[in-house]
Amino acid sequence: MFIFDAHLDLAMNAMEWNRDLRWSVAEIRESEKGMTDKPDRGNNTVSFDAMRNGNVGLCMATQIARYVKKDNPLPGWKSPEQAWAQTQAQLAWYSAMEDAGELVQIKNKEQLETHLTLWETFEEKKPIGYILSLEGADSIVSIDHLQRSYEQGLRAIGPAHYGPGTYAFGTDSIGGIGTKGKELLKEIERLNLILDATHLCDESFWETMDNYQGPVWASHNNCRALVNHNRQFSDEQILELIQRKAVIGVALDAWMMVPNWIRGKSTPISMDVSLNQMIDNIDHICQLAGNTLHVGIGTDLDGGFGTEQGPKDLDTIADLQKVPQLLSARGYRSADIKNIMNLNFIQFLRNTWR
Repeated sequence: MFIFDAHLDLAMNAMEWNRDLRWSVAEIRESEKGMTDKPDRGNNTVSFDAMRNGNVGLCMATQIARYVKKDNPLPGWKSPEQAWAQTQAQLAWYSAMEDAGELVQIKNKEQLETHLTLWETFEEKKPIGYILSLEGADSIVSIDHLQRSYEQGLRAIGPAHYGPGTYAFGTDSIGGIGTKGKELLKEIERLNLILDATHLCDESFWETMDNYQGPVWASHNNCRALVNHNRQFSDEQILELIQRKAVIGVALDAWMMVPNWIRGKSTPISMDVSLNQMIDNIDHICQLAGNTLHVGIGTDLDGGFGTEQGPKDLDTIADLQKVPQLLSARGYRSADIKNIMNLNFIQFLRNTWR
């Protein structure tokens, strides 16, 4: 089944992890044997080959570069200008992969439909479609930079990532959006960008909902009812997003899937983490909505973690093809499964793009 993955950090893996995604997953793992600079070395799950094998033909692909002030202990760039430059390097990599025939950027409804038709009918190697998303807005030096990003193809943006940001507060922090955040939301709405509510802390989330009336979704966010952490959405937040016709992509980072995960100590086998917990999150959202129209796939695979912190029954992203059968076993019909695997996010784009 065709898969739309609403969150993959492809350029981050290429530019910061120094992975050539044209290599197979096995080749990347072999090249990283003995490396310890990143927690997931030798455990990657994503490559272009694996995406094609899993029929993951379209994704939201990120730019990500956090700006951290002097008193912020999180890793990141020391100025917003440096963060902006990093996003431009990531953009250059996406462009290079387009030139190599691996990727194609999707920016409007016509390009979307052309790409979907290509993947339905063309049997040889196909370029993977990507839609540009910015995870955390700290690299937006000024509001004018958002216009520049839009012209480069940016179509979705999350105001915050982890910690305190320029425009909002994110995971593991507390605070509102302030004047700068409200100005950013106004520009997001003017440009008809999709606002990604993922990572917003509770206070920033609700202030954003009060100040923003444009299209909104959550690319990779699970349910607080299943794992009680501020990174997850409460039922009240999920219902707010459903009311706004949003789609929520379910993520595959193990600590978001089971309670009491201890980073660096817990393992997928010891904690019995599998794709079944992904189905639990999907089902919880469907039960709240009363239908299958507001949930999709947003794996965040290789978003700083690999098989050491993912489902035990997922070796590469191609194993997402196990999900339809798991949904069927829970009683989901074929039309509902298609909604979840691709159509909900695709319909959202069709309804949003002018």
